[in-house]
Amino acid sequence: MMRKCVLVTGATGLIGTALIDALIDQGYTVHGLSRGEQQHRSSAVRFFQWDTDSGKVDERCLNGVQAIIHLAGENIGAQPWSKHRKQAIYDSHVQSIRLLYRLLENREHAVNTVVSAGATGYYSHRGDELMTEDKLPANDFLGRLCLAWEQAVAEGRRLGLRTVSLRSGAVLATAGGMYPKLVKFIKTGLGAVPGTGRQWMPWVHIDDAVALYLFAMEHNGIHGVYNMVAPQQIQLKPLLYAIGNHLDKRIWLPHIPAFVLKAVLGQMSELLLSSTRVSADKIQNAGFRFTYPEINQAIASL
Repeated sequence: MMRKCVLVTGATGLIGTALIDALIDQGYTVHGLSRGEQQHRSSAVRFFQWDTDSGKVDERCLNGVQAIIHLAGENIGAQPWSKHRKQAIYDSHVQSIRLLYRLLENREHAVNTVVSAGATGYYSHRGDELMTEDKLPANDFLGRLCLAWEQAVAEGRRLGLRTVSLRSGAVLATAGGMYPKLVKFIKTGLGAVPGTGRQWMPWVHIDDAVALYLFAMEHNGIHGVYNMVAPQQIQLKPLLYAIGNHLDKRIWLPHIPAFVLKAVLGQMSELLLSSTRVSADKIQNAGFRFTYPEINQAIASL
């Protein structure tokens, strides 16, 4: 019996790397898309190259593929948001999936499902209001970006594809992302709370993020948009203190005022100062069960 094949874009990123390992464990073969040449220790994985800037992609990446998991896109928080940087972020998230759809339009294929990354930046700063998937997007850079990203993914429906977008909170993992940076600062005694600390911080453990992509891919009843956040909603100050407690380190420095963050980071300071309280009810009602629903469980595992 031929094993199912999944195409993963952004395959060498934080989630992509963990996801490929999980797919192999589940008996899938994997095609990965990457900008540069890559190799994997497993014979079940084969990499292909693409360049979203020039619109080039190795068409062989779709041979035998039944599902696409789309994780590609520039890191939103990696650099300050200049006009040029904003355009690069937009193109990498929106145009990359359209490049694949153009490829699907012009050849025979077996793809029936597309599961894409998304972001809770769709909601941006909403104070204490609980964000469910039916809320309107924020009218700022992140809100407009995430809306365009989801709309581009949904264009696959006209090709007869089942499409899913997962609005992810901060992914907590030891291999990258926000968590190791927070641990480093707290361990060295430089831990401080940005802004008031009362801003809600949506989060999800890396293992649950990977499991959610598999769940969305494997369940045909899942379609449209779902929040990818842990059920326990937590504010930034308690989150930092929880990490400090597990490290047996006190956070003693004063809060960093919002105006200081804005002066240093510019508009990108929104990532730290926005309060986004996000509901996990929809995906739980669809049958998904979190391994790490609470922050202390998640930090202890990390």
